[in-house]
Amino acid sequence: MIRQASVDDLSLIAAFIRELAEYEKLAGAVEFDEEELRRSLFGDRPFAEVLIAEDEGAGVGFALFFHNFSTFLGRPGIYLEDLFVRPQARGKGFGKALLARLAQLAVERGCGRVEWAVLNWNQPSIEFYAALGARAKSDWTTYQLSGEALRALGSIPG
Repeated sequence: MIRQASVDDLSLIAAFIRELAEYEKLAGAVEFDEEELRRSLFGDRPFAEVLIAEDEGAGVGFALFFHNFSTFLGRPGIYLEDLFVRPQARGKGFGKALLARLAQLAVERGCGRVEWAVLNWNQPSIEFYAALGARAKSDWTTYQLSGEALRALGSIPG
């Protein structure tokens, strides 16, 4: 079953994020505070949404996403920040069900596309996405501005 997350799922979402980071060999990069995560996901102005995959009432996976905007299409899109299914639940259709529900939401909301990034070494995920009809955008390079570089640029008067 796929359902929309609620604030009661906060500790489960935090656990999924940590498990995903471990899988991606990025556990040291996790630095969020659960109260800040709660405000960001369930506060007065939520910045992202979460879908939860359940098996017999237990959370087995999640998809965290938010809206972006395509100027070329002139309408919103959905950016999938995280998709994770616990190892013991993989191969049972939960990842596909999460992405299918996300695609349904995109269509319902008039979005022109769903997009995400995948680590280059993550061949199982790359093959999974390709089997669903997704295609890699090899002509684009993703950039990120964070930490001190973000603060430095943000301190320049506009």
